[in-house]
Amino acid sequence: MMLIEEFYSILEKEQIRTHFQPIVDLRKGSIIGYEALSRGPEQSIYSSPLELIHMAEKENCLWKLEILFRKKAIQKAAEQCIDSLLFINVDPNVIKDDKFQHGFTREYLEENGLSPDNIVFEITERTAVEDYNSFVNALKHYKNQNYKIAVDDTGAGYSNFATISRSKPQFIKIDMDLIHDIENDLFKQSVIKTFVSFSHSTGTSLIAEGIETSEQLKLLIKLGVPFGQGYLLGKPNSSALNLSEEILTLIQSINAGMNFNKKCSTNLIGHICENVPSFSMNETCTNIRDFLNSSHIEGICLVNEDKPVGLIMKNHLNATLSTQYGYTIFAKKPAYKVLDSDCLIVDYHTPIEKVAELAMTRDKDKIYDNIIVIENFKYYGIVTIINLLDHLIKAEKSSALEANPLTGLPGNMSINRVLSQIITSDVPFCLLYSDLDNFKIYNDVYGFEKGDAIITLTKDILVECVRSLQNVSNFIGHIGGDDFICVLDATYEESMQICENIIKTFDRRIKSYFDSNDRKRGYLIGKDRYNRESRFSLTSISIAGLHGILSKYTSPEEIAKAMSSIKKDAKKLLGSSYIIEKTVPDSFPHKLEICG
Repeated sequence: MMLIEEFYSILEKEQIRTHFQPIVDLRKGSIIGYEALSRGPEQSIYSSPLELIHMAEKENCLWKLEILFRKKAIQKAAEQCIDSLLFINVDPNVIKDDKFQHGFTREYLEENGLSPDNIVFEITERTAVEDYNSFVNALKHYKNQNYKIAVDDTGAGYSNFATISRSKPQFIKIDMDLIHDIENDLFKQSVIKTFVSFSHSTGTSLIAEGIETSEQLKLLIKLGVPFGQGYLLGKPNSSALNLSEEILTLIQSINAGMNFNKKCSTNLIGHICENVPSFSMNETCTNIRDFLNSSHIEGICLVNEDKPVGLIMKNHLNATLSTQYGYTIFAKKPAYKVLDSDCLIVDYHTPIEKVAELAMTRDKDKIYDNIIVIENFKYYGIVTIINLLDHLIKAEKSSALEANPLTGLPGNMSINRVLSQIITSDVPFCLLYSDLDNFKIYNDVYGFEKGDAIITLTKDILVECVRSLQNVSNFIGHIGGDDFICVLDATYEESMQICENIIKTFDRRIKSYFDSNDRKRGYLIGKDRYNRESRFSLTSISIAGLHGILSKYTSPEEIAKAMSSIKKDAKKLLGSSYIIEKTVPDSFPHKLEICG
C-alpha cells in the first residue's frame, strides 16, 4: 500500500527528473539531438522508470505519467537551451489515446519556446500494438504537425517490422543487444549491414544504441551506420553535455581512415549528382510545368525547409495536366498534390552500385525516374538514370582495362594510385605484400594451367580473409604473377590475425593441388637454376607487412623497396610465414613480429 501512496505522491508533486543522453553523428562527431530519459526521485524504488510505468499500468493512469514525463522533458530542454532534436519516449498504445491528440504537447512546446520540428516521438514497444489502424492514424496526425517518429528497440523482441512498415519512421534505433560484442559476431554484422541497406532504400536514418567500446564504434562507422548513442559517446546526465574532445578525436580519426577510401574512389552517388534546383511543396503545378518544359531537366524535387518530400517527373506532370479535367483541377494547385512521395532518396555517401541496384528494383513505371540525393537530411541534388548508367559503363570499362586478366583484381595502375594516396595520409595503414615460395618449380612440374589455378586460389584466400574485417576501406591488388598487395585499414593486432588466417587457410587448401606422391614426400623434385635435379619444399606463402603512418615514404617505389627487403627476410623462414614491421613518420621501421 505504501508503494501506491508513494507513486501517487510522485505524480501529484511532479517529482520526475529528466536526464539527457546525446545522439551523435558518427561521420562528423557532432550531436544531432538528445534522448530525454525520465527518472523518479533518487533513493526511491521509483527511481527506475520501469517501476513507475509498471505501477501506472496497474493503476490505469499511464497517460498521466506519460504527460508528466513529456512535460518535464520539454521544460528541462528549454532550460538547457537545447535547439537540436529532442527524442521523447512514447508507448504506442498511448499515442492513439484521444487525450494524447488533444494538443497538449504543441501548447506546452510553444509556452517553452520549442518547435515541433525538433521533437521526435520515440515509440518504445513494451507490449504489442493492439490496434494498428488507430495507431497509424494517430501517427499521421503527428507527422502532419511536423513531429518526427523513431522506432526503438529494433532487432529486439519488442519492436517488429510491422511497426516500422506502418509507421514509416524518420529514425530506426537499433537495439543495444545487437551492438553488444558486434566486433566478434559476424552474424550481427550481417544484420547491421542489412539495416544499413534498408535505410538507404527507404531514406530512414539509423541510430545504433548501446555503443560502449571504441571497437564497436569503429566497426559501426565502417558498416555505414550514421548515428549512435551509448555510454562511450556520453552517459545520461542532468545537463545536455557536449561531446568530449577525446571522443570527437576518436570519431574524426576513424573517419579519416574511411575518407582514404573515398579519396581513392569516385564510387559515391554524391560524386555524380547534378545541382538541379528544388521547389517548395507549395509551388503551383503550372510553374513547375513551365520550368520543366523550358529546360533539359526531366524531374525536380519538392522540399519542405530544404528536406525532400517527393519527386515530380515531367512526363507524369504533363500527363496529369493534359487529361480532360486535369488542368482545371490541378493547374493552380500546390505541386505536392501531384508529387510522388514514394520516390528513391539516397544519402550522398551511398555507393553508386548500391543505388543502381535499388533503382533497378523499382516498379516498372518508375524505373526511369530521377533519384534524389540528400546530405545531412537536406536536399543535395538529382541523379538521372542516364547519368547513373553512363557512369557504371565507364567505370566498368576503366576497371576492365586496369584489372589483372587472370584474377580480375586491380592491377599496377590502381595499386600505384592507392599507394600514392597512402603516403599523403596521416592515418595508419597496414601493407601486406605476399608471394608464393617455390612457385616456379610448381609451374615446371605441374604446368602453367595448374600454376594459374594456385594463383587464383591465392586471390580467393586473400579476398576471403581481408573481407572478414568488414571494412570497405581495404584494398587488394594483383601486381602480377604470384605477387599480391593488400592495404588494410586495421590495427597491428588485426593485421597479424589476418596474416595468420591467410597462412592457415592457404596451407590447408593448397594440399589438394599436389598429387599423392608429392604430398607423402612433403617436397617437389625439380631442376634448380643450375639445371641440377633437387628437392624443393611444397609451395607455401610468404607475407611481408609494413604497419603505421607511411608519410615518411615519398613514392610508391620507396614503399616497394621497403616491402621487398621485409619479404626477403620472410622467405628465409621455413614454410608459410609472415613478418610485420612497424613504422612511424619520423623513424625507421623496427621489427615487431615474426611468425613462421
